[in-house]
Amino acid sequence: MCAKWDDSIEGRRLHPESLMMSYGYNPAWSEGSLKSPIFQTSTFVFETAEEGKAFFEVAYGLREANEGEGIGLIYSRLNNPDLEILEDRLSLWDGAEMAAAFKSGMAAISTTLWAYLRPGDVLLYSRPIYGGTDHLANYVLPEFDITPIAFDCRDTVESIEARLSSEAPGKRLGLILIETPANPTNDLIDIAMGAEIASRHSSDDHRVPVAVDNTFLGPVFQRPLDHGADIVLYSATKFIGGHSDLIAGAALGSEKMMAPVRAMRTFLGTMVGPWTGWLLLRSLETLHLRMNRQAENATRIAAFLREHPKVINLRYLGHLDADHPQFDLYKRQCLGSGSMISFEVPGGEAGAFRFLNALKMVHLAVSLGGTESLAEHPASMTHADVGREEKDRLGVTEGLVRVSIGVEHPDDLILDLGQALNAV
Repeated sequence: MCAKWDDSIEGRRLHPESLMMSYGYNPAWSEGSLKSPIFQTSTFVFETAEEGKAFFEVAYGLREANEGEGIGLIYSRLNNPDLEILEDRLSLWDGAEMAAAFKSGMAAISTTLWAYLRPGDVLLYSRPIYGGTDHLANYVLPEFDITPIAFDCRDTVESIEARLSSEAPGKRLGLILIETPANPTNDLIDIAMGAEIASRHSSDDHRVPVAVDNTFLGPVFQRPLDHGADIVLYSATKFIGGHSDLIAGAALGSEKMMAPVRAMRTFLGTMVGPWTGWLLLRSLETLHLRMNRQAENATRIAAFLREHPKVINLRYLGHLDADHPQFDLYKRQCLGSGSMISFEVPGGEAGAFRFLNALKMVHLAVSLGGTESLAEHPASMTHADVGREEKDRLGVTEGLVRVSIGVEHPDDLILDLGQALNAV
């Protein structure tokens, strides 16, 4: 078990940007190596049989850990030094007590849902939502007698309660899943509203958790735990990984709320491996720098797009004004605008394809949050599985394109986007 490292100097707590360089690791543990080595091992040697027994008792919950006793290193499906150091550092950004790293964002989401949902339960979830999550909610969970009920940014506590009563009378609300900002429209969902609904349906025997997919804004620009969320979810492939060279996910929260998630992860085997964990440790050191540069670029690019005659219905959080219905929520819930932009072009799918095919520097690819800028067509790509009528209702139109802004020079990105728009 990797011990927590000192997080303060002379009584002053250090910032996450500084702690990303050393927290949770001591070079003396590894021959003075400045960086944590990659612990590429499947199993760990016990000093004695008694030690092995004690490790398993704590790991499997057969007894409570003694004061100062953690889960010893047993097997990399349970724990690994790279995994533990990564989780220590991940928890700092969101102010969480505990983190769990996963093989993918979908692994983090699905493991969390399996940890809390039971046959007969209701999953209340926000829309639009990432296409993979949407498919899990509407096609996989119903096979296990779990009822999905959706809501969107226009709903209120009253309208959601009415929907629960009419569509699932008498059923238990098992979990609330929120994705905010929503993929791909940047719609904001009120986390505090979700917490209020969860409180209404919780009891001494059953607490309804609120899980928030925070991938779009990341821990730099939004902290869901501060607004009533119980669990924060990430596709760590995106901004946390940040280099488009790994697949990973994460879940964070209090020790109590994370315990079932970590237990389910152990038996599903969905934890991240040591090599990917090490790569994520590398990426965390520059997370704040990358996300701020990407956000600065996005501000300039959105200003250009807003004035372009071929750009319709630009969706960028930085352009919400005081008259916008989500302005107050943005000011209350978000710490910045991020670097995700979506907008429509004339001509529906054909117009969107002409734009995408004309790009020269911005890559035509799904995913987001990498150092390079990416563009895609949500209606036919990431959200292809969502019904046409539902897509239209939620604003995922045939002419919509989504752009993830990278760290390139903003003038070059504007040049490329401008010439591609000329092809529409």
